[in-house]
Amino acid sequence: IPLKLPLKLLLYFEKTLTSLVRRANLKENKQIPKYEKVHNFKVHTFRGPHWCEYCEVKCADCGLNVHKQCSKMIPNDCKPDLKHVKNVYSYDLTTLMKAHITKRPMVVDICVREIESRGLNSEGLYRVSGFSDLTEDVKTAFDGDGEKADISVNMYEDINIITGALKLYFRDLSIPLTTYEAYPKFIESAKIMDPDEQLETLHEVLKLLPPAHCETLLYLMAHLKRVTLHEKENLMNAENLGIVFGPTLMRSPEQDVMAALNDIRYQRLVVELLIKNEHILF
Repeated sequence: IPLKLPLKLLLYFEKTLTSLVRRANLKENKQIPKYEKVHNFKVHTFRGPHWCEYCEVKCADCGLNVHKQCSKMIPNDCKPDLKHVKNVYSYDLTTLMKAHITKRPMVVDICVREIESRGLNSEGLYRVSGFSDLTEDVKTAFDGDGEKADISVNMYEDINIITGALKLYFRDLSIPLTTYEAYPKFIESAKIMDPDEQLETLHEVLKLLPPAHCETLLYLMAHLKRVTLHEKENLMNAENLGIVFGPTLMRSPEQDVMAALNDIRYQRLVVELLIKNEHILF
């Protein structure tokens, strides 16, 4: 005689199975990223008394010269030249990635490796600030020496200086890691009450990010997930990291101060959700 399960238990199993299927589908819906970059055209200062709408403009990133009118029809095929991309901090991510032919900014890779090699058990990791002057020194080292910058324990014993330099990198981005375009949808996703619908919405929002931004966000969230695995030592769980990285990674396109303040809790929640579900969302 088959056992009859209570209706509540059957409904629970059905809901759980549905949730597992929905989350598994998120993992399968992957798209091959295509790194495209628009040209950063700037008007020349020309010699002579005349200027017209057909005068040349020049891409500040790759050096391409075209007529101003023609620039509107140029495809998104800018290949930045390192001689035009001087610094590392403050640059647009896509420009930096294409100039250095990398998937992620070297600053992020190098800092994460250093932090994971000697800082995962440090209490208050990312929450505790290092000396601002030394953090600026790390920034200057990256801008001047690139991947040869020395951020080892011999140079900076306090790991909080390295975490500070990494946070500063994200704060200084000309376009935030989560982008202004995707920002409102990220905030909307944090307000959804149903967990599965929330993850599905987040998954769709991530598709709005340029490949360089999405790849960097994936790498960072995987790192922060590893930080939470040492929570007993560093006291930093996903919620605490969300508090730190919410305003660091997300900036509202609106200038309204009150609206920006109201968004802070949702910024924290977005980052917390990304950390906890990075294995599903990315």
